[in-house]
Amino acid sequence: MTTIDRAVPARQVYFHDPAAPPATVVVPAVFVAVRWHRGTLLLVRRCDSGSWELPGGRIEVGETAVEAAVRRTAREAGVRVQITGLGGLFTDPGLVERVPSGEVRQPFAVLLRGRWLGGVPCGDDSVTSDAAWVAPADLPGLAMEPSARAAIAQALTIGEPPCLD
Repeated sequence: MTTIDRAVPARQVYFHDPAAPPATVVVPAVFVAVRWHRGTLLLVRRCDSGSWELPGGRIEVGETAVEAAVRRTAREAGVRVQITGLGGLFTDPGLVERVPSGEVRQPFAVLLRGRWLGGVPCGDDSVTSDAAWVAPADLPGLAMEPSARAAIAQALTIGEPPCLD
């Protein structure tokens, strides 16, 4: 008998792509915009794609969006935060993700604003390979999904009403 190693397929993100598979489920998610010294923004780098994004992810059954935001930021970025407000809602049906299990998801993402309480940014080596305070001027040079750029653009707004996309 021969054993064949099969690599787990990576997460695939489709943004307004006519070849995208249809979503089968809407999944609640939360992302956190944390600003710090001289306007830097906390970002994490995904292990699966190498793309940079705001820390966050799926809200689990039994937890609030705020609890998920605090949990995911601590886990993915090594940083403790206090949630201070709402940055926006991102519900674009043109964004779908196929996860390694094969499920095709349409994210319903809440963008929350947070304040740094402590910790040094670092990846968790499971979901994220790195975390860092990034200057806005450095953002154009980073690899990112288009949907992450939209959330980050909203995260950088100050004094504007929340985005309702």
